[in-house]
Amino acid sequence: MSRLPLHLDLTGRRVLVVGAGRLAVRRVRSLLAAGAVVEVVAPDVSAELPDVPVLRRGFVDADVDGAWLVLACTGVVDDVVAAVCEQRGIWCVRGDDAEQSRAWMPAVARVDDVVVSVTAGGDPRRAVALRDALALAMEVGDLPLRRGRAGAGSVALVGGGPGDPGLLTVRARRLLAGADVVVRDRLAPAVTLPAEVEVIEVGKTPGGPSYDQRAIEQLLVDRARSGQRVVRLKGGDVHVFGRGMEEVTACVEAGVAVEVVPGVSSAFAVPAAAGIPVTARGVTQSVSVVSAHLPPGDPGSTVDWDALARLGGTVVLLMAVGRLESVCAALVAGGRDAATPVGVVQDGTLPSQRVIVTTLRDAARDSADVKSPAVVVIGDVVGLR
Repeated sequence: MSRLPLHLDLTGRRVLVVGAGRLAVRRVRSLLAAGAVVEVVAPDVSAELPDVPVLRRGFVDADVDGAWLVLACTGVVDDVVAAVCEQRGIWCVRGDDAEQSRAWMPAVARVDDVVVSVTAGGDPRRAVALRDALALAMEVGDLPLRRGRAGAGSVALVGGGPGDPGLLTVRARRLLAGADVVVRDRLAPAVTLPAEVEVIEVGKTPGGPSYDQRAIEQLLVDRARSGQRVVRLKGGDVHVFGRGMEEVTACVEAGVAVEVVPGVSSAFAVPAAAGIPVTARGVTQSVSVVSAHLPPGDPGSTVDWDALARLGGTVVLLMAVGRLESVCAALVAGGRDAATPVGVVQDGTLPSQRVIVTTLRDAARDSADVKSPAVVVIGDVVGLR
């Protein structure tokens, strides 16, 4: 049977509900949320019924007078209620027999300002299952909730995780689906976006060309000021060696609305994907995450390698490719056993992931052909792999 879906504005309109059982309770709550003026007719009333006017008696024909909509939820006299409504030209939703009903109550999902209504051939369980699937798809960004551009723009600094797009957070996926422009780092995950989303690559290549950081910050500010929704997509977490605070500061100083969406840090996710726990009961009680983009002895380095060696526990190195020999030597010189296990994980979480298990003594030699991005794990936990 062909049906015409409608969304009704029931604000201030009288709606009659006949019955006060579990179905009626759910329907009354939905009607109140829609702003309807609800009245109930029923001899017996559920204790869960919201606070609405109730006539504690059986249904009489005159009850429908002045109602814009009637819901028959008794399972006993629904056909009588529907017949009266048919005679008087009032829409009636029957709770007992969807096939005989002249109107249906759909399964409804609301996400932001989007309302999805689902009917499924009179099968309420099927409708609910479809409704829930659609709601989830909207929540995680698989179905974009795009709005027309209006008012001031904004910037969202999004941590994209270690590489696998499946490790993006729900919030990240929703923001990406609704973005006007995505400003993407080299190590950010490869995400499928709507065709109308502009993607600007601003990746920094080790030893190669790099997009100037101040230029990135100005780009974010300028695009937001033009009214665009900007997503700054980074690898890992925004604030773990990601220069996120500089970009937040630039937006705040420019008066641009900015939010930070945490991401799954590669410092923990990549070892886990390689089968290495960074902490383990009875093995280690501490883990240190260190940027090795500057080697030991570099005037710009703030890492106390001797203290790190004495501390023990697990050491996770980021940006260590090309500097692993000097780092391992510094840790051994600081007192760390040269036989300490080392795990080197290239392209963590991706299909191309590669894992090398070695020692501090041999790590530089055994991983000489490793390319960035790679995460290095040092400590006894590597032996648990």
